[in-house]
Amino acid sequence: MGQKKDLTGSEKSKIVRYLAEGCSSLKIAKLLKRDHRTIKRFIQNSQQGRKKRVEKPRRKITAHELRKVKRAAAKMPLATSLAIFQSCNITGVPKSTRCAILRDTAKVRKAERRPPLNKTHKLKPQDWAKKYLKTDFSKVLWTDEMRVSLDGPDGWARGWIGKGQRAPVPLRRQQSGGGVLVWAGIIKDELVGPFRVEDGVKLNSQSYCQFLEDTFFKQWYRKKSASFKKNMIFMQDNAPSHASKYSTAWLARKGIKEEKLMTWPPCSPDLNPIENLWSIIKCEIYKEGKQYTSLNSVWEAVVAAARNVDGEQIKTLTESMDGRLLSVLAKKGGYIGR
Repeated sequence: MGQKKDLTGSEKSKIVRYLAEGCSSLKIAKLLKRDHRTIKRFIQNSQQGRKKRVEKPRRKITAHELRKVKRAAAKMPLATSLAIFQSCNITGVPKSTRCAILRDTAKVRKAERRPPLNKTHKLKPQDWAKKYLKTDFSKVLWTDEMRVSLDGPDGWARGWIGKGQRAPVPLRRQQSGGGVLVWAGIIKDELVGPFRVEDGVKLNSQSYCQFLEDTFFKQWYRKKSASFKKNMIFMQDNAPSHASKYSTAWLARKGIKEEKLMTWPPCSPDLNPIENLWSIIKCEIYKEGKQYTSLNSVWEAVVAAARNVDGEQIKTLTESMDGRLLSVLAKKGGYIGR
């Protein structure tokens, strides 16, 4: 709250006149619509005005100290201003000054959710992009798994609340309700699945291959023509259960080997268009802060959301691959986003 004005000369004259008339300090305060304490202070010492706020001089740092702060901020990402200054043995600097100094050379940011890419990580996506630049991506089956929980990702339950209304209280669980692991694929304008991994099953090489046998191969792949199988390219990421020798050999016995099994660069989820499909499904099943009470109910929601994804949306995702490859080359192997 800001400071109020001192008593004016006219108000002081009125106070003296009211006192001569026998008015109390409380009555004078009401008549002048001023704080009672202000009137009492004037009566006690008519020469004393309001104390002025004294601006304390800020601690200045030298150019040498500033260089030390810059180096410490670079070496200590996400550290507090106090920790940065303490590491430089600079004391006596208030928080407002520390933040003002750091604001010129740094920004307050959250931790990145994606791992940093080293030189090898950047070179492999470039080599991958060059290798598949002339590929007909309408023949590539893009696959991946997604885990869905009962409550959805943290921070998703956001939205507008009307004035006078209270935000709904989310369901709290003493113990987490677990989640459902979902596998799916997209090719051209077609969605393969989604298929649910049996609850409690950990996907290692053996269980992953058995899962593909029971779902993908028996329910979808076997129905395709010989020419389709001959031209199809199977894509999977480098998860241990996918890239193991056991899984690679098993897929080879199924006829998916060499050029029919797409190599995949490390740390490249942004290159897989099915990640966008997962985003579409999650936005649908968790809209308006939706929560679920059982694993079967969240699975049914996934199936319903996947059913509402039309062929044009899938085609848009699979046809985006040419642009993604060009972005990889333009960014020299860096993240391209999704």
